[in-house]
Amino acid sequence: MKLELRGITKRFGALVANDHIDLIVQPGEIHALLGENGAGKSTLMNTLYGLYQADEGEILLDDQVQAFSGPGDAMNAGIGMVHQHFMLIPVFTVAENVMLGNEKTRAAGLLDLDAARAKVREISARFGFEIDPDAKIEDLPVGVQQRVEIIKALSRNANVLVFDEPTAVLTPQETDELMGIMRQLKDEGTSIVFITHKLREVREVADRITVIRLGAVVGEASPTASNAELASLMVGRAVDLTVDKDTATPGDDALVVRDLTVTDPLGQVLVDGISFSIRRGEILAIAGVQGNGQTELTEAIMGLQRHTAGSISLDGAELIGRSTRQVLDAGVGFVPEDRSEDGIVKEFTIAENLMLDRSTGEPFVKRGTLQLADLDRFAEEKVREFDVRAQGITTKVGRLSGGNQQKVVLARELSRELRLFIAAQPTRGLDVGSIEFVHKRIVATRDAGVPVIVVSTELDEVVALADRIAVMYRGRIVGIVPGDTPRDVLGLMMAGETPAEVAA
Repeated sequence: MKLELRGITKRFGALVANDHIDLIVQPGEIHALLGENGAGKSTLMNTLYGLYQADEGEILLDDQVQAFSGPGDAMNAGIGMVHQHFMLIPVFTVAENVMLGNEKTRAAGLLDLDAARAKVREISARFGFEIDPDAKIEDLPVGVQQRVEIIKALSRNANVLVFDEPTAVLTPQETDELMGIMRQLKDEGTSIVFITHKLREVREVADRITVIRLGAVVGEASPTASNAELASLMVGRAVDLTVDKDTATPGDDALVVRDLTVTDPLGQVLVDGISFSIRRGEILAIAGVQGNGQTELTEAIMGLQRHTAGSISLDGAELIGRSTRQVLDAGVGFVPEDRSEDGIVKEFTIAENLMLDRSTGEPFVKRGTLQLADLDRFAEEKVREFDVRAQGITTKVGRLSGGNQQKVVLARELSRELRLFIAAQPTRGLDVGSIEFVHKRIVATRDAGVPVIVVSTELDEVVALADRIAVMYRGRIVGIVPGDTPRDVLGLMMAGETPAEVAA
């Protein structure tokens, strides 16, 4: 099926999210959509899927103009969407999820689950998925859950499939398998729109690439284009995609974690007796698929997890039992993985967000009085140093782009005298220009002699930054390996294999 978008324009008040966008996806073509965070890619696809209504423009399928009042109309017309965050109900089976919203009944009005099971088996056999129709979603690995999403779309005869950041939660091996599935779909005549910020994946699988910047199409590119060329198109300037760093010269152990266990309120083990240490002047990257205990590990260090056992010592002082305020005051800088929820106060100004770690004493509070002039001078300096793009320091942080919000968090955390710096998913959702900036600041912090922990699900980021890599799987560390360990080895470790098992 041929998909054509003509002059699609979508406005949110004064903001033009999509500005007269034209796009053609031919039958049996994988068409990649590239752009910075906030460029308008997801808005465009949500308009295609019927979640938004375009203010101007037309959607055509096989040269016929369509009118979608909601996702149901889009699905009925043959459009399917595999979302970054899976739209599955964990306690339902595969078959129940596949038939949800498209229920078939038998004579007595009962749901025809047998028909759904048969459809799952049919599509699974076609693509070699090997998925049990009666398996519960919550019991399946994320890579298999994504296949269920694909089955769900194909069961409704989707001829156009939109993949929105589909590799965000996959191991490298699962990513390679997904690329193979996309190629097979292409060979069967399915038209695919592939949204991603990972340039390597675009070049590997796309037939054509359209680049969007500030809501408008700025050009098309060939998959043979270099990463540097694609990045330049995305941000409108040359970008250094490599992380320049000298070999680490680490000092003594600074952070020592011994037999750390974290449980939830019901007693389920989230971090399972892990031990490691990190030295001054080195970057230890924590790698793994999201949900394997990385979040709980960083929260335990920061005093955010109540149910902890074991020991976390920084420069010989025990951190377990301290409040988060006490941990911060001990010299720990922390960039949380969800900046919008845990890293900023959206209704506060840039200046107010920059003093959150130091809101009770000098230099910004003296004898209970806020020193506005000192705060303003500090904020102006940090906005310049960290290149925060805003109208001024009184701008509310909630109005900034994701990249600029992250720069505010970094400016706050790196403007104190640190004994440990923790950056969790430091570049999640950022464009390549912002990623370049964040990586340089992390390396500079290491070079200043501060021990750094980077938690990332982005394997390219892990390999680029790490001096050593600890891989977590189901709450345990399966191994700690050098920073130059090959990607395929790391991918197998992310699936649970130890370094010895990989080498065997």
